[in-house]
Amino acid sequence: MKQYVLDQLRESDYLKIMEYLGKNAEESVFSELFWIKLPPELYTQTQKEHSQCHPFRFAVNLTRNDAAFELLIRTPQAMRCACIGYANQKQRDYILDFADKMLDKLEIKL
Repeated sequence: MKQYVLDQLRESDYLKIMEYLGKNAEESVFSELFWIKLPPELYTQTQKEHSQCHPFRFAVNLTRNDAAFELLIRTPQAMRCACIGYANQKQRDYILDFADKMLDKLEIKL
């Protein structure tokens, strides 16, 4: 799995990120897995055509030691579909920016 990983989190970092994601992401059935919706203007042509698969999103897996931002763009509607795939450059930039802005907002220095 391709991921952007923020590692060596302190306990205080973990708690800040958990609270932030609780407010700014969709929680999953797993307590430390969150879903972030991808803005529709970043959808690929195939993703735009698959309106039944909207919204597209990426996962953030938070543990006490790290936060892993997955670079796989998924749909909650299906496990396999042609519209599911690794982020293109614009989508990847959005994911990295989301992570970096979160760190800035929370004043976390890694």
